[in-house]
Amino acid sequence: MLLGASVVSGLAIGAMYGLLALGYHVTWVVSRSVNFAQGSVMMLGAVLAFALTVGVGWPMAAALPVALAGCAAFGVVLERVAVRPFRARGSDSWLMATVAAGMLVENAALFLFGKEPRGMPSALATEPLTLFGVGVLPLQIVILLAGIGLALAFVAATRGTPYGKALLAVVQNPRAAQLMGIDAARVTVFAYALSSALAGLAGILIAPLYSVSADMGFVFGIKGFAAAILGGLENPWGVVLAGLLLGLAEALTTAFAGSAATVMASFGLVILALYLRPHGLFGRAGVRKV
Repeated sequence: MLLGASVVSGLAIGAMYGLLALGYHVTWVVSRSVNFAQGSVMMLGAVLAFALTVGVGWPMAAALPVALAGCAAFGVVLERVAVRPFRARGSDSWLMATVAAGMLVENAALFLFGKEPRGMPSALATEPLTLFGVGVLPLQIVILLAGIGLALAFVAATRGTPYGKALLAVVQNPRAAQLMGIDAARVTVFAYALSSALAGLAGILIAPLYSVSADMGFVFGIKGFAAAILGGLENPWGVVLAGLLLGLAEALTTAFAGSAATVMASFGLVILALYLRPHGLFGRAGVRKV
């Protein structure tokens, strides 16, 4: 029973890592930049949802799209202010700029929301179900299905919709895409908005299982990036699967070796996997023309 419960909880938390990793993937393949404020945006989604549901009294069905829109809007501002100006100069300072933007958001949340963690109520997080003899929270199932479902939707959208094809065109050859009339700058903005919305959704889904606080996104952001590197930043399926594997490894380590060994085991696994597969478990080495 302990093994089954650990597997379910590990896959649920791994789905959150997968959503964050998918956000890292989106910005990387489009603009060769990474949104290092991803963890902070995850926190922003949870805080906005908490403020709207608990503070204002909105139902979650109304608060969810507003919170996600707020996260997506932040992603647009982030790209315009902290990424585009530096990439236009050929500078890699966007890396530090996105980190700084994330810190600004965290400190603003600390000032406005307060330091004390708060619990997010959810009807799906209270009554466990028995599944194959294992007690499972409905929210854990929803989180897992949401993570896998969004990965499926993303892959289908990039191959079956005009905007998705434009995204792939910018990925493969930005200059040729511009010559074909595709606005590469607009696609990059969309990628940052989508990345931030995915992070915000991860925060909203996981909030009822954890406490909502201004610093909740820091560790999640690091582990999401670890999953992105582990899966191979170029591979959308790879980053999601790596997130699931990372969450599963953490849960099993906690169950059988204690929480003190969790961080060591999870990041030790990442280091070992990257030593054996430098381009990620599902990544491929880039081809260089000589």
